[in-house]
Amino acid sequence: MKRLSELGVGQSGVIDSFEKDEIFIKLMEMGCVPGEPVKVEQIAPLGDPISISVAGYNLSLRLNEANSIFVQTNEL
Repeated sequence: MKRLSELGVGQSGVIDSFEKDEIFIKLMEMGCVPGEPVKVEQIAPLGDPISISVAGYNLSLRLNEANSIFVQTNEL
């Protein structure tokens, strides 16, 4: 399992869980729910923010927000 912030452009996974902080409710309202596939579409030149594809649309997240999302990947 990896943090969403550790994935590179083009990498994908399935949202598994969240770190327990106040931001997880906001993320769930935006479509980041456990079991939802997610793909990193773009990373800003300085690394923050990142653009992800989730729940049928593109969403920009700050690195600290992406850091609180755990994803399952197919990578070993």
